[in-house]
Amino acid sequence: MADKNIGLKEGALSDIRVLDLTRILAGPTSTQLLGDLGADIIKVERPGAGDDTRKWGPPYIKDKNGEDTRESAYYLSANRNKRSVSIDLSRREGQDLVCRMAAKCDVLVENFKAGGLAKYGLSYDQLKDEFPGLIYCSITGFGQTGPYAPRAGYDYLAQGLGGIMSITGEPDGQPMKVGVGISDIMCGMYAAVSILAAIRHRDLTGQGQHIDLALLDTQVAWLANEGLNYLTSGDVPRRRGNAHPNIVPYQLFDTADDPFILAVGNDAQFSRFCAFAEIPEIATDPLYQTNSSRIANRDTLIDILIPVLKGQSRQFWLDGLEKLGVPASPVNDIAQVFEDPQIKHRQMKISVPHDTAGSGSVDLIGNPINLSATPVRYRYGPPTLGQHTNEVLMEILDLSEDQLEKLHEDGLISS
Repeated sequence: MADKNIGLKEGALSDIRVLDLTRILAGPTSTQLLGDLGADIIKVERPGAGDDTRKWGPPYIKDKNGEDTRESAYYLSANRNKRSVSIDLSRREGQDLVCRMAAKCDVLVENFKAGGLAKYGLSYDQLKDEFPGLIYCSITGFGQTGPYAPRAGYDYLAQGLGGIMSITGEPDGQPMKVGVGISDIMCGMYAAVSILAAIRHRDLTGQGQHIDLALLDTQVAWLANEGLNYLTSGDVPRRRGNAHPNIVPYQLFDTADDPFILAVGNDAQFSRFCAFAEIPEIATDPLYQTNSSRIANRDTLIDILIPVLKGQSRQFWLDGLEKLGVPASPVNDIAQVFEDPQIKHRQMKISVPHDTAGSGSVDLIGNPINLSATPVRYRYGPPTLGQHTNEVLMEILDLSEDQLEKLHEDGLISS
């Protein structure tokens, strides 16, 4: 069933237009978030190819005959609330069209290699004087400066170089990447925040600016407590599997049937847990009474808890600890996530119209932002390649039908 908000055009950013020259994940994540908040996102894609992720499948949307449409789930994940315009940027006429569109936009977001848009006459330095109010956001693997700036950047490389893989995985196993492209996604989030700050500055001063974001910088930024553990102590953090470096017990444990997460966050919770587990003496033992002492004696404490927790079922622990206010949780697979009553209540699964889907709609993951006055709106499903080319060029550039027909005949645009 389509979300009740589909079709409404209000939004906190409803007066903002974004020229989206991004592809893959980091840039599209950023512009999708801005689109969810009401911005008009004009996604410019290559004729005949489009965003690389359109082909990153299976799975793909199925048409009414049950055949693949070549619209991948990966592409769908980061491209709703956008309008797709297909323009050949390799030709001077296409570059001129995009430049004219930039004049009618508040923000330009791109994730070409550093300096990559200069050959098209669309770099920040080439546009800033003509469009002084334009906010220009560049997303790259390594930033616009520094020894790595010319390199192509990918999420996997950022996870490796940025340290997160060194602390992810079992202690005696290989370094492990996060299961989704988290460097890309977080860079997109930082980009959206940066753009909103730049809009505020532009509104106050009339001046745009260049935003320079890198996957690697983003990855290092969210090392968070583990990064500070190293900077404070000089000790290099190591992989602990599902254990926490600064809180004990805070990890996955086996039970008589299925594993569960025990996340004791303070000494009072530990005392209540021990009472429920019928080991109250552990809570008053100087070796384990405080979190600091539990960290110092982590291994012996875990050895005590393992057989105790295996003595009862997972549901026994989950039910009992919830009543006591001790955090605990199952480990859901993704199917279970979308069947969870809390996830359903929070509308984290949505359905939006889609022209090529056999069912007429596609399921997507909802936006977690809840604003009381300007809620997120799902206005458009992820667009097909060039779906809005004619509409946007007529609306923004006042092109006539004859002019559009000529551009189509010349192969400069497609729809």
